[in-house]
Amino acid sequence: MTDLADTRGRALRDLRISVTDRCNFRCPYCMPAEIYGENYEFLKRPELLTFEEIERLARLFVELGVEKIRITGGEPLLRHQLPRLIEALAEIDGLRDLTLTTNGFLLEKQARELAAAGLRRITVSLDSDDDEVFQRMNGRGIGTEPVLRGIAAAAAAGLRPIKINCVVQRGENEDAILGLARMWKGTGHIVRFIEFMDVGTLNGWELSKVVTAREIVERIDAELPLEAVPPSYPGEVATRYRYKDGTGEIGVISSVSRPFCGGCTRARLTIDGSLVTCLFATDGSDLRTPLRAGASDDELREHIAGVWRIRSDRYSEERAAHTDATGHVEPSPKIEMYHIGG
Repeated sequence: MTDLADTRGRALRDLRISVTDRCNFRCPYCMPAEIYGENYEFLKRPELLTFEEIERLARLFVELGVEKIRITGGEPLLRHQLPRLIEALAEIDGLRDLTLTTNGFLLEKQARELAAAGLRRITVSLDSDDDEVFQRMNGRGIGTEPVLRGIAAAAAAGLRPIKINCVVQRGENEDAILGLARMWKGTGHIVRFIEFMDVGTLNGWELSKVVTAREIVERIDAELPLEAVPPSYPGEVATRYRYKDGTGEIGVISSVSRPFCGGCTRARLTIDGSLVTCLFATDGSDLRTPLRAGASDDELREHIAGVWRIRSDRYSEERAAHTDATGHVEPSPKIEMYHIGG
C-alpha cells in the first residue's frame, strides 16, 4: 500500500463510486423534477463503467491507500445485478469497509442479497418522518413506509450500524429534526443531519436556507440531552453526539458552518469514469479513456496518484467568497450531485 498525500497532506483513504446517474426520486436539492423530467436523457450504457472496469480501478485505489468504498448513484439499487459488483469489491485485499447509500425505496427486496454478497453497512436517506413533507421532498409523492420497511429489512440482514441521512433545509423540513431524533433514538441506528449544501448548480441554494449544525444540536439537546464524543476515525465528516441517557447517538455534517476540508480524505469515481477530488468540483480527470485504450495497472495507478498529489481542494472553506450579502451563492460550474454521488 502506498502512503499517498495531496498538497495539504491529506491521505487518500475513502472512495465513493457512482454506479448509475438514474434515480427513482426527484429530490429538489439533487434532481429537481422540473429539470430531470421524463424526457431527460441520462448516459447511455456504453458510457458507463462496467463492473469489471469498476473493480479494476477500485483495486488500484486500494493499493494507493483507500480503505473504505461507498457505492452511490443516482440511486445505486437501480443498477442491474449490483450484488455481483458488491461481491467482487468485497474480495479486494486491504479493503476494510464496504458500504452503500440509498434512498431505501428498493431496499426491502435487495437487502438480504446485498448482505450475502459482502456489503457491510448501509446509509439510507430519509429527509422527514412526516409523510406529507417526505412526499413533497422526494418529488414523487412517495410516503415514508417503503423506506422504513427497507431500513427494517437491512437491519434484519445484518447491515449494521444503519445510518439515516437527513438534509435539513429551512422552510422545508427543519421540523423533522426532533421527529427523526425521537424515531431512531434507542434503535441502534444513527441519524445524521446534513447542512443544506450548494452541490451542483440547480438546487437553488442560499445561505438563508441553511439550518446550521449548532441550531440542529441545540434543538435536539433542549429535549433529548446530548454530549459530544470523539470521531470514530481520522477524517470523519460527521461530528458525533451521544444521548446522555446512553440510548444512542446522532451525527451532524456541517460543511457550510464548520467546513472540514482540512481533513477530507475522499475521492470520487463517477459513473462515466472520471476521478473527482471534491464534492464541489467543476470537472474530473478521465480514467475511462486510458482504461479502455489498454493502459497498464502501473500507468493507471500513476495517473490516479498524480491527480491526488496535486489536489488542493478547499471549496467549503472558500465558500464565503462566493456568497453575496443576501446569502445567495454566485453561480459557478460544478458537477451535479446525481452524477458525482454525493
